[in-house]
Amino acid sequence: MTIYLIRHGRTEANEKHLYCGSTDLPLSDGGKEELRSVHYDIKNVRFITSGMKRTNETLRVLFGDVPYEIDPRFREVDFGTFEMHSYEQLKDTPDYQAWLTGDNDANIPPNGESGVQMKERVLNAFSEIKENTCIITHGGVIAAIMENLFPEENKNRYQWQPKPGCGYVLEAENYRQL
Repeated sequence: MTIYLIRHGRTEANEKHLYCGSTDLPLSDGGKEELRSVHYDIKNVRFITSGMKRTNETLRVLFGDVPYEIDPRFREVDFGTFEMHSYEQLKDTPDYQAWLTGDNDANIPPNGESGVQMKERVLNAFSEIKENTCIITHGGVIAAIMENLFPEENKNRYQWQPKPGCGYVLEAENYRQL
């Protein structure tokens, strides 16, 4: 079985370094243009997106008008009230400082979800994949899957997170970067 994990293309939030998980943004013009230069030879797979505009648009740019399924469990973490704000905008607020303090993977942002909650949701969905599949999803989602599959690599979520439009190919028990 082969599973492709591809991060959606660049959005305005990526360009402005904003927290963006549950906000349903489209790809930026630059993000679409970057994806048009990427060519993946992926065929005879089940396509799944998170259902967010940016993942659906990435699928269309990369693979055209192919049938696909939506599984919202592959959505990015919900940053709650931190959504669409930058570190610079938030750094002096008590809620943000509290979220960053200690284990911010377990800490829950106000009105959001923790990284731990997101991982549980994502890994449950991933465990149901039983056929050749290409999942167009989000950087944090891919990082959660890779961190779980390859703990011996001792990489954190930021080290596993691929660039927009990139990802991993999982073949049996191995992976390679796209």
